[in-house]
Amino acid sequence: MLALRRKSREVRVGDVVVGGEATISVQSMTNTDTRDEKSTMRQIVELSDAGCDIVRVAVPDREAAQVLPSLCRSSPVPLVADIHFDYRLALMAVEAGVAALRLNPGNIGGPERVRKVALAAKERGIPIRIGVNAGSLEKDIRDQYGGISAAAMVISALKQAALLEEVGHSAIILSLKASNVPLTVAAYRLAAEKCDYPLHLGITEAGTVWRGSIRSAVGLGVLLYHGIGDTIRVSLTGDPVEEVRVGYQILESLELRQCGPVIISCPTCGRCQIDLVKLTQEVEAAVADIKAPIKIAVMGCAVNGPGEAAEADFGVAGGHRAGIVFRRGQIVRKVPEEQLAAALLGEIKAALSAD
Repeated sequence: MLALRRKSREVRVGDVVVGGEATISVQSMTNTDTRDEKSTMRQIVELSDAGCDIVRVAVPDREAAQVLPSLCRSSPVPLVADIHFDYRLALMAVEAGVAALRLNPGNIGGPERVRKVALAAKERGIPIRIGVNAGSLEKDIRDQYGGISAAAMVISALKQAALLEEVGHSAIILSLKASNVPLTVAAYRLAAEKCDYPLHLGITEAGTVWRGSIRSAVGLGVLLYHGIGDTIRVSLTGDPVEEVRVGYQILESLELRQCGPVIISCPTCGRCQIDLVKLTQEVEAAVADIKAPIKIAVMGCAVNGPGEAAEADFGVAGGHRAGIVFRRGQIVRKVPEEQLAAALLGEIKAALSAD
């Protein structure tokens, strides 16, 4: 059974609440050149359409910062400005009306500059995510702790949070990311014990869509299972829309959130007499636009049919070049293999229309 969710303070990122009892939100980041307003806006919309709750954009220079006001006005979701090295870009982002800032404490230019940004953000009610990455810890903290460790990462985050708190800025979110999964898990678990700030979960530099999805699912899954985490971002080398899809799958696997159908399917074996791979892909594509939280089973044979998938709202199970369509464990009808996907979709649409 999942552990009780850790209690954290609520922080509002635009119209999305992070922390407290709010639903765990899914984030992503554009990989376009932010200075290219059209392509960046197009990707923001794509991410929003995929279900992304919060989108982060890189702000590497003044030209990118000058695009922020227009992006903020047009964006269908809250935008977070990702700032490194130059605190003046953070001040420009605040003026542009971003929903939040993401700062890396190890490279923003010292405590005084962090305080200036904090005061400006406080005046506008803009939260700040303190993003600690294992690879960019402050030198004095690395020296003090003999290198990179979970304790060093947490100390860095809390030290920077204290700077914000000193000027009365308490709308703070923390992230403590590393590419090393055990280190990341240890850092978040320690932070969860030391503070009540909402925690933004992620495994940084996780890798390609295939490898990074697995690494992220392991790391985030462990933390979420233990009740730790208020918002997540799956970092993948690829289309950021895939980050959103994987993020939802992680949350759905733990029954922490559901957006549309959940499809379960068996791995196939020598008993399977239909093309289950093709059938599953057809079903997945056919129900992609359905928003209702339903569970659909696609099974290869009678062994994994209505019995093992009785908890599914709808399902199919294969036979000899044919199959059955069932609903909540009860057989509805039998149809030829080539009609299974259409028959299943027909049952789903009829039931949803009746509801």
